[in-house]
Amino acid sequence: MITTNYKPVKTLLSAALIGLQSLPAHAQTKIGTTEITKWQYGKTGAVSITYDDGSMNQFRKALPVMDKVKVPATFFIITGSIPGSKYHGRFIGRPVKEIIKESATIPTNDQNFFERCSATGYLGYMGTIAAHTQAGSLYDSGKKEKAFKILDDIYAKARNGELKPGYEPNDEFKQSVGSTWDDFRKDAARGYEFASHSITHPSMPGLDEPNLLWELEKSKADILAQLGPKHTFSAECPYGFENDRVMSYALKIYPALRNRMPEPWLKEIDRASKQSPGSTDKDYIQWQRGATTKTPLPMMKLWVDTTLTHTNTWLVLVFHGIDGMGYEALPSTLLDEYFRYIKSKDDKLWIATFGDVTRYMREREHGKAAATVAGNSVQVKVSHTLDSKMYYLPVTLKTYVASGWVSVKVLQGKKSVKVKVDKDDQGTYVIYQALPNIGVITLTKA
Repeated sequence: MITTNYKPVKTLLSAALIGLQSLPAHAQTKIGTTEITKWQYGKTGAVSITYDDGSMNQFRKALPVMDKVKVPATFFIITGSIPGSKYHGRFIGRPVKEIIKESATIPTNDQNFFERCSATGYLGYMGTIAAHTQAGSLYDSGKKEKAFKILDDIYAKARNGELKPGYEPNDEFKQSVGSTWDDFRKDAARGYEFASHSITHPSMPGLDEPNLLWELEKSKADILAQLGPKHTFSAECPYGFENDRVMSYALKIYPALRNRMPEPWLKEIDRASKQSPGSTDKDYIQWQRGATTKTPLPMMKLWVDTTLTHTNTWLVLVFHGIDGMGYEALPSTLLDEYFRYIKSKDDKLWIATFGDVTRYMREREHGKAAATVAGNSVQVKVSHTLDSKMYYLPVTLKTYVASGWVSVKVLQGKKSVKVKVDKDDQGTYVIYQALPNIGVITLTKA
């Protein structure tokens, strides 16, 4: 038996076992050796197109472009704005009138900041969400005194009657209004991934535990009820924060976070970094790039070209606004040209959703392939130790076969396909798909 995980294992097999006595010795050393390829379909790298906020023009303008080019994408959606959602924005805690009254005598400090910041958007007045957002961002960046002052000022205005009564959500929430769960179900059936971007798009570094969990867990609950478990795998906490406290909660709820995925085999380069993929001791690099209105198209294409020059790079593209709606809105005509460029490289790049690329990498990192040469066939078993309800993608296997084989019949269960062979300096091989933990794969000369 030949057992491999990530790298082929050179094992000498007796040519007599498979009637290949005439083969030169160097070819015999690889027959039956099997590996799980780094990327699906044996490609060079991966690209994921992602959108934040779920603004209407992403679906009116950008999604038809992707339909035409036939590329998938992941949409991180704000669930509280969708008709039929069970869970909506709210403050969990003491009556806000008590907190407002208390703010007259106790300034904002480390002890009360999270409760006070969580309540800010729900004081019953217009314009308080902006203060919540600003305070959470300042606190995350270590500017605590400035964050405290933002809250002291907005609470003083609430006490003094300087604010107009009512509730006003943030711009991201308002721009996401208009889509329905029926719309998302239809698009999901065509291969698009819909994932959580919270209920209301809050500044999570400013939330206390009950309100943070509400935004994370209840958004997931609505997606589960409306779209099913496949779409509860991925998430993006708003504004791209990588706050350690927030991540410690979010990573327990969502298996894949675009904010951060602290895997020992993954190097992460976030959108703010000027670093490009290079040498690393990690198996994979997640390279996030976010195009703004100032990003020239040649630079965006260069990101794709750079991914092609490496074998370990996953390019994660981040978009927000489209055609004048949303943050750093890009024209859909530019996206049309860009996505066509990406599609033109799909002979070498695997274009897939954020969730599927994550699944594949983990299946490979936690998987193994074991091959046995029996008579004139090679039998392969591929497995991984992950939860099969969550990790269900087929993996791509590369198995070396006899040099005289021109094409190979690949049989797993009742499914049989005929695959042509290819060659490298190690010998003759075949690339094929197989489901982990589902019986033996038999390769025979076709």
